[in-house]
Amino acid sequence: MNLFDKVSEDIKKAMLARDKVRLEALRGAKKEFLEAKTAKGANGELSDENATKILVKMVKQRKESARIYEENNRPELAANELAEAAVLEDYLPKQLSAEELEAEIRAIIAETGATGPKEMGKVMGVATKRLAGKAEGRAISETVKNILNSL
Repeated sequence: MNLFDKVSEDIKKAMLARDKVRLEALRGAKKEFLEAKTAKGANGELSDENATKILVKMVKQRKESARIYEENNRPELAANELAEAAVLEDYLPKQLSAEELEAEIRAIIAETGATGPKEMGKVMGVATKRLAGKAEGRAISETVKNILNSL
């Protein structure tokens, strides 16, 4: 079952369970999926890879909104955003630990033959594609920078 079908199925389950937060988060995801399917240049299909990218973006947006709500002293709105982010994270691949991320990036650096900080772009291009959905872009960037600076 692909991600789109799984989300659609889970919307029905959330409706039956009367789980308001889960329902809102999944409806938002399905809306984004449908927009991606019908976008110009799309062939009416949505690959799991593209669906994962959409979910990563949505989780990031929810966390950023929660941070802004916290800064503006609106903890009830922040809690709702974080709850929706947690629901969406369930559909993402397991996140890499710091050690796993470092091992993956060291392998990518060896593969690309990068020898210093000047070649960060080359490493980042491969790393962001390979680790999409498994680690945040900021964590990937910081790890690549630290490793390349120590070479």
